[in-house]
Amino acid sequence: MRKHWFMLFAGVAVFGVPVVVYAQGASMPPVAVTPTAETEPTVQSGANTAVVLANKADPENSIIIGSGELGGFEIYALSGKRLASISGGDLGALDLRGEMVAALDQNSNSISFYTASLTAPYLVASSAAPIKPAYKVVGLCLSRNPRDGDLYVFILGGAGEIEQWSVLTNSAGANSAQLVRRLALGSEAAYCVSDDRGSVYVSQEKVGAWRIDTDPETEILPEIVDIVRMGMITEEAKGIGLSPDGYVIVSDASASKFNIYDPGKDYALAGTFSIGAAGAVDAVEDSGGLSIAAGNFGAAYPGGLMVVQDDDNNPDGTNYKLVSWAAVASALNLPIRPAAFPPITMAVVRAVAETSPVETGGDAADDPAMWIDPTDPARSIVIATQKQSGLYVYDLSGKQLQYLPDGKMNNVDLREGFMLSGKPVALVTASNRTNDSIAIYTIDPATRLLKSVANGVQPTGFTDPYGLCMYRSAKSKKTFVFVNQGDGAMKQWELLDAGNGKVGTRLAREMKFATQVEGCVADDETGVLYVGEEDFGIWRMGAEPNAGQAKTAVSAVRDNPALKDDIEGLAIYRTGKKTGYLVASSQGNNSYALFTREGKNDYVGSFAVGANGAAGIDGISETDGLDVTSRSMGPMFPDGAMIAQDGRNISPPENQNFKIVSWRDVVKAMGLLMGHAKPK
Repeated sequence: MRKHWFMLFAGVAVFGVPVVVYAQGASMPPVAVTPTAETEPTVQSGANTAVVLANKADPENSIIIGSGELGGFEIYALSGKRLASISGGDLGALDLRGEMVAALDQNSNSISFYTASLTAPYLVASSAAPIKPAYKVVGLCLSRNPRDGDLYVFILGGAGEIEQWSVLTNSAGANSAQLVRRLALGSEAAYCVSDDRGSVYVSQEKVGAWRIDTDPETEILPEIVDIVRMGMITEEAKGIGLSPDGYVIVSDASASKFNIYDPGKDYALAGTFSIGAAGAVDAVEDSGGLSIAAGNFGAAYPGGLMVVQDDDNNPDGTNYKLVSWAAVASALNLPIRPAAFPPITMAVVRAVAETSPVETGGDAADDPAMWIDPTDPARSIVIATQKQSGLYVYDLSGKQLQYLPDGKMNNVDLREGFMLSGKPVALVTASNRTNDSIAIYTIDPATRLLKSVANGVQPTGFTDPYGLCMYRSAKSKKTFVFVNQGDGAMKQWELLDAGNGKVGTRLAREMKFATQVEGCVADDETGVLYVGEEDFGIWRMGAEPNAGQAKTAVSAVRDNPALKDDIEGLAIYRTGKKTGYLVASSQGNNSYALFTREGKNDYVGSFAVGANGAAGIDGISETDGLDVTSRSMGPMFPDGAMIAQDGRNISPPENQNFKIVSWRDVVKAMGLLMGHAKPK
């Protein structure tokens, strides 16, 4: 609870998330600051938001690009003199990233893109096609995802709609956009701003201000910045901006003041100010849009330039006031701190293929395995579990080849070279939670389809079998399957030729972990078993049935900042007989951690899978199971691939599926070794 508020009641739900509502405590009187300059009135007496295009070579000759409603774009010098008026329809809102401007034409209810420059003609249209939502648009802001550098535009609707669109640029420099995800507030939210470090702030006029994570692959869990009437906003939350050092500024419009919040202190109120008159420049009243440009813009604006829309520019009409952010910070005695922290970055790759979605919604898709066609690697397949119903088989384009509604299959794995009726076959096993068994199949190389070869129901000995992985011993040439369940219990079963074209099982070993385990992978060449204890980290132990209970921690969540529980899928990428990488799904931060296969499994680094806008494939998030291979899978995957379950298949919003990443792209992004391996 913030120190200047007291709790009133709990239980209000917004976005479906319960929130705590606060009563307003002692108000903080606004400190008066004065503007340095003002722009000439807009041509049609309408305005919304203005942005600053910086002149890096000569900051004092930067320009202001403003929205002038029916007057279109208004271009000003920092002196406030109008340099140009440019047609842009009924221009209601705009934002800037680099030299790209996104602008709302209220007349056509569309968003278009422009390239901005410091000299005439100042703006050149660059849209391949405008965005035309089906609802009334009232605001927008641009945002750059710190994880993968992708550019997005958030679009705000008059009834509380929020859409996030990916902005794409083709080889000719034309811009287009694709819908990524939808949110909803329930009432108008006309202003937003992004810090490009993972946060977008939205002001909902009658409710308050919110923070939302900008990464489309994250869960939608909005945070309250402030609440109208029950917090520090009097009646209306309008314009919202960000200071150069990360403070959030919200226009308390009806009170003609601005509130400053500190994200580093749970959005505690850091100060309140008003913009008073200065000579011929009148005070700001009922302000809507605002923006703050970071940097040095000359002697008048050494610590950043704040541009504020003034709805009551008496007697001339609407205009923009220019305020030194350094003057605001000084007047409020804001703590001096360095520029806002840089984004946390990691290597990013893009999926190049994805499977069709599974047939049911919710948490359904889970774990994949890959079979490599020895005669034509491009005909290789993906076998994947649907933990609500069965197994899927896909080709490498993601097309479904087979669906087996054989039960609630949770994890799947395969091994080649199992001798069945005197012939080597590829054996596939899966944990079946419908009848608590080990499902067993063979792959027909000609058709690439699965056939059940279980010698009747093969019980796991568990009431709810969960994770599963296979092991083929280099010593004995025997094939085993490990199965575990949620309480940390794990069993090793030997797979046996039952003598009738069927496969049976025999218990070989029992193990125990402290808490829930699921993901596991066995290294056939080194005889090591890796197990993911979801909230702890990764363990290694012997894979042979006589290896006992001894285990060693590879990496713990508490010790490795790159890992965030749950630790889910595990797989091995081979670069040599005993070299390569252990790959782990770090579900809590939507990333994949790599460890050396050899030695003490040292941590190598992490990567994420971002959206491939050109191919229309979204990124991967909240991954359960994954698999990797270093064997060629044809021209598309010459050095192997990773396939991973996508817990949020968001663009377009569909049921869960699986994405395929070329390992060559992982190598390039992370600077890894690359090689080919023999069949496992």
